[in-house]
Amino acid sequence: MRSTVQKGTAYTLFVLFLINFLNFFDRALPGVVLEPLRKEFGLSDTMSGLLGTAFILVYAIAGIPLGRLADRLRRGKILGAGVAAWSVFTGAAAYVTSFPGLLLARLGVGVGEASCAPAANSMIGDLYPSHRRARALGLFMLGLPLGSLACFALGGWIAQSYGWRAPFLVAMVPGLIVAVLAWRLVEPQRGLQDKAALAPLTGNPFKQILSIQTVWWIIVSGAAINFAAYSLNTFLPALLVRVHGLNIAQAGGISSLVLGATGLIGLTLGGMLADKLHQAFPRGRLLCGAVALLIAAPLLWLGLTQPKGAVTALTLLLCGGWLLYFLYFVTVYPAIQDVVDARLRATAMAVYFFFQYVLGGAVGSLVTGALSDHFAKAAMSAAGATAMAPAFIAQGLQQSLALAVPVAIALTGLVLLLAARSFVADAAKR
Repeated sequence: MRSTVQKGTAYTLFVLFLINFLNFFDRALPGVVLEPLRKEFGLSDTMSGLLGTAFILVYAIAGIPLGRLADRLRRGKILGAGVAAWSVFTGAAAYVTSFPGLLLARLGVGVGEASCAPAANSMIGDLYPSHRRARALGLFMLGLPLGSLACFALGGWIAQSYGWRAPFLVAMVPGLIVAVLAWRLVEPQRGLQDKAALAPLTGNPFKQILSIQTVWWIIVSGAAINFAAYSLNTFLPALLVRVHGLNIAQAGGISSLVLGATGLIGLTLGGMLADKLHQAFPRGRLLCGAVALLIAAPLLWLGLTQPKGAVTALTLLLCGGWLLYFLYFVTVYPAIQDVVDARLRATAMAVYFFFQYVLGGAVGSLVTGALSDHFAKAAMSAAGATAMAPAFIAQGLQQSLALAVPVAIALTGLVLLLAARSFVADAAKR
């Protein structure tokens, strides 16, 4: 197998990282300003969750045709157009005057962001050989924690100082600049790292992808982990405000540590560990992810159930659990690259993301929000009250997160154990 390093590889990976950074920065903005949004538009937690659900459904559906285009056209052009589109719609959210207007703006962001993952992952697969992909993908995926960190820290401060609309405008400007950089990227040669494995493609590409058993297990794992991720990303700042009495800036700061800073360690060191385990034995990467998530689940439960005022304990426990969560990406994403033909990687990622978001991300925030409203009403009823008080709303959200997030993370770990069982045979077939 050839392992040629193409000219401009490091620069291309850096631009892809910038795209992913803005992808997750813009995506996390509604969670940062959820409390002022809820109060201005009179939203329940179910409606707040619906905002994320609508975004994810559009994101997942748009990803399928965009993934097919990325397997046929210049991927830099697709990325450039996508970044420009989602940046404009992000800025448009600053001018909405109603919840439906905000919803429409976020739907536009979802369509634009759907261009990112399929094209970018496909390019990385053509830039790096199998034994280096976990580290390369780990650097690309640093956009997730760093984007989240910057969004919750900077976005929270801006919202606290200038109102909830200001962060959306601030986020638009760098997006338009990065869109130009993406548009000018050199297209890597498809399959350069897999020349010996390529054969003429025949038949339906979707059937080929979905005929791989490992892909199905990874799809199930993606649905479970995205359920947890969108639940926590959407409602963690609100939990810190309601239960622990923090303001928006303080809640954003802690959320940036939990959801962002932990990824710096999880993705960089995790990527190196995953590549070493993959070289030692083929199932090593997926087993690494499975063990990490099974340890993460109880840590997250302990953190989410901390009593009022125990902010330090909550932060440490959630940071430990979410650091281990980030190992998922450097173990699963390279596994998809290893079992799918190089010329179908963008399509495979689009299929994976479609199911991951429709079955997981789209319902995670919605179900968590609905459970929060349910538990709040139950707490009000148990107290014999006739009006919904802030204490009941806080209790409902804490109970909901403590149930939804750890269970979904534990399920992900169990499913990765099954993916590891079929991986070797599927990788050998390709």
